Amino acid sequence: MDKSVALSALSALGQETRLEIFRLLVRASSEGVPAGDIATHLGTMQNTTSAHLKVLTHAGLVRAERDGRIIRYHADMTGFRDLLAFLMEDCCNGSPELCQPVIEAITCGC
Repeated sequence: MDKSVALSALSALGQETRLEIFRLLVRASSEGVPAGDIATHLGTMQNTTSAHLKVLTHAGLVRAERDGRIIRYHADMTGFRDLLAFLMEDCCNGSPELCQPVIEAITCGC
């Protein structure tokens, strides 16, 4: 991941509603969430939610799948992994034990 892509992703997550959308989609796991349900859950207008989803999609953090007439949104865990890898690229400076607490914190027990 290059710096401009990382900045785009961080900028996307730097807005409160987009951060909440991303966290909602992470919790939903592989099931995803229909756009209308995202708006209802967050109490936002559908067109506003759509704009936020577009920003997150362009940042590589969200992907959409058509399910009949419904569009389901999913957290793009590959994009998120790439962002985390970019942020931790120079971590530890040759001492991997320094990064272990971070790795344990981001590793779910599932």
